[in-house]
Amino acid sequence: MMYLANAAALLIQFAFGCAVALFVFRLLAEAVRADFYNPICQFLYRATNPVLTPLRRVIPTWRHINLAALLIAWALEVVKNVLLIFVAADFWTSGVGALVLGVADLLNFFMITYLIMIFAWALLSYVNVDARNPVVPLLGKIVDPVLKPFRRILPLIGGFDLSPVLAILVILLIQTVVVAWLMNAGHTI
Repeated sequence: MMYLANAAALLIQFAFGCAVALFVFRLLAEAVRADFYNPICQFLYRATNPVLTPLRRVIPTWRHINLAALLIAWALEVVKNVLLIFVAADFWTSGVGALVLGVADLLNFFMITYLIMIFAWALLSYVNVDARNPVVPLLGKIVDPVLKPFRRILPLIGGFDLSPVLAILVILLIQTVVVAWLMNAGHTI
């Protein structure tokens, strides 16, 4: 019976992870004003518009941040956590705990996403990649606002940009301190 619960938990995490990824990437693409004619952006817009269009009439965009997409991503994380609680038969977590776990999971998702994107961006800078590939300009546009403050702190050393290393370190610290504290708080509430 435990094997079925593990399989169900895996399927729940995968399905909700894919859905959250759509809304988070839509949010990031809008926040950095990514080129709408990029095929990846067009896919994100088409996939999320049926849900976001009605919500955007009620929930406005704030400083280029699509609050409706953020709310949907958080709600999906909360529903995922509630389903995982039922699958695991762990009824010690309260409703407020599930809400806090949703915040922690969404923040963790952002941190992991940026960790992967910054690492990929750093690798792409050392490899000759076709600049017309739709991933390259989108990735650069999303990663640049995060790396810009670190580039001011840490200048080029011998022609090498070490700002991704510092950004990855800060992301790992946020995961270790903030996300872990929120996870613990969500499980104990």
